[in-house]
Amino acid sequence: MSYLHNIGAYTLMIIQIFKKPTKWSVMKKLILKDIDDLIIGSLGIVAFISFFVGSVVTIQTALNMDNPLVPKSLIGFATRQSVILEFAPTFMSVIMAGKVGSFITSSIGTMRVTEQIDALEVMGINGINYLVFPKLIALLLYPFLISISMFLGILGGLAACYFGEFATVNDYLTGLKEDFIPYHIVYAFIKTFGFAFLLATIPSFHGFYMKGGALDVGKASTVSFVWTSVAIIALNFVLTQVLLS
Repeated sequence: MSYLHNIGAYTLMIIQIFKKPTKWSVMKKLILKDIDDLIIGSLGIVAFISFFVGSVVTIQTALNMDNPLVPKSLIGFATRQSVILEFAPTFMSVIMAGKVGSFITSSIGTMRVTEQIDALEVMGINGINYLVFPKLIALLLYPFLISISMFLGILGGLAACYFGEFATVNDYLTGLKEDFIPYHIVYAFIKTFGFAFLLATIPSFHGFYMKGGALDVGKASTVSFVWTSVAIIALNFVLTQVLLS
């Protein structure tokens, strides 16, 4: 029953986000702050992980190509498909569930513990709109992070090919262009927008409705990460079946 209660409370929270909006002059500052915290602040970890995971995908593909009849261009092809279809949109979103999701839950949860949310509601402010809506708008820029992840993942694969001498640069670039389907980019970004919605709302839900003291903020962040990751993986399965089948 607790799961049904949480699903119902989460649905009501989504509806409440768009009711009784905060003044634009105030909301604009909140949105810009969340863009800085959630998007700009994540550039470093996204760039680092993407580059080296792209390199690892390339190395593993090259080391498992034992048949001399298989063209070396397959390395670039496999790296492109892995990075664009799954690594950048899905794997990176699970990582962001740990970084961004925990930040959102802990920041809102701390406001709940210190009764700042109660103060907002006493002043007649819609606390859910004030706290969650700016994060939802900020994460509309999440595809920007994913596009950087795609680029650096492929670039990391190129660097691994060149320095590891697994294939020539021309072979790798040929593989990148081989059988390219532009719809795969569209598919990846559709998933990304869905994941961005989950990243903004599920951690906010766990932070806004948490109970207890300061120690419970950490527990709420952990639970938030788990459920956000589960939701991302489940949505990934559904969208893949719908969009690629």
